[in-house]
Amino acid sequence: MDQKQLTDLTIQRIKDRGVTLEQIAELTHFLQVSYCKELTLEECLENVKAVLGKREVQNAVLTGIRLDELAEMKLLEGPLQEMVDTDYSLYGIDEILAFSILNVYGSIGFTNYGYIDKLKPGILGEIDAKGKGEGCCQTFMDDLIGAIAAAAASRIAHRRVGKAEVE
Repeated sequence: MDQKQLTDLTIQRIKDRGVTLEQIAELTHFLQVSYCKELTLEECLENVKAVLGKREVQNAVLTGIRLDELAEMKLLEGPLQEMVDTDYSLYGIDEILAFSILNVYGSIGFTNYGYIDKLKPGILGEIDAKGKGEGCCQTFMDDLIGAIAAAAASRIAHRRVGKAEVE
């Protein structure tokens, strides 16, 4: 599978789980607008797409979504099934997978992610609530979406600082 196909597949799998790129862009805007007053949702969407074009991000997203699906189908073994299904607080692999996305754009992503993960604005709150429903597992999904938004916000910050340094 070539890079374009993998990008398209990743975006489709996110949409299949009920999240649009525009909703992720709104999270990105939420994170970055206080630093960039003129920031548009279109610019945020461009950066979300750029983040999703990275193979490391695609690997994390596809892996996490599949683990959520396997948990929904009750196909994980032993204690792993219960930990993923209930989003067990001491099971931190969902955050570790999110960190792999954040690593692509540097340490600022970690603070963005921590902030948005704690507040759970917009679609993140919806994903979290949906994951607590019967027959639905979103243990990885909320962290992945938060990480994509945080990485996109970091990308914006890096690019704007770089432009200011050149001027």
